[in-house]
Amino acid sequence: MTDQAQKRGAVAGGEVVDLGSPARAALRRLASGVTVLTVHHDGTAHGATVSAIVAVSRDPLVLGVALRVSSTFTALTEKAGAFCVNVLGRYQTDLATHFADPLRPTGDAQFHNLTWHPDPHTGAPLIDGCLSHLSCRVRELHPVGDHDLIFADVVEGRHHRGEPLLSYAGRLYPHVSVALPPSLQS
Repeated sequence: MTDQAQKRGAVAGGEVVDLGSPARAALRRLASGVTVLTVHHDGTAHGATVSAIVAVSRDPLVLGVALRVSSTFTALTEKAGAFCVNVLGRYQTDLATHFADPLRPTGDAQFHNLTWHPDPHTGAPLIDGCLSHLSCRVRELHPVGDHDLIFADVVEGRHHRGEPLLSYAGRLYPHVSVALPPSLQS
């Protein structure tokens, strides 16, 4: 496949599938939770808003995260070998927006007005008030198109009561009514 074909789409049965606006619009209809991934390496913390995260395996517990190629987060995570997932609740749109802003401060200054503490497993910031936290150790990293796919072992998880912040069609939805089953209410 040529570089131009790779940029346009993926090969299916030997033909390039155009990933133009109808396919992209269809993918944007996939609702997902919103997270802030955090990493700590060499005395510096970094965070990034990410909604492209998926549970890959239950035994062992492995998740997958897709990040833009050459992102600061990926570079630091490769060096640190570990990161944390902070799953955002419905009242945390400000955090999602802050860590998605390319003009936000860099390094530890990103966390200046936040209440957080270092994860005992990774050293990465655990942001207070999140629905859940996952401590992760990098298992593998694979470049895929214009993203890097990180597979990570979940070494610990903690959860709290609350409703999720969702991303749908490129927008954040903090007021989606969710009837939680009793097993998720505590």
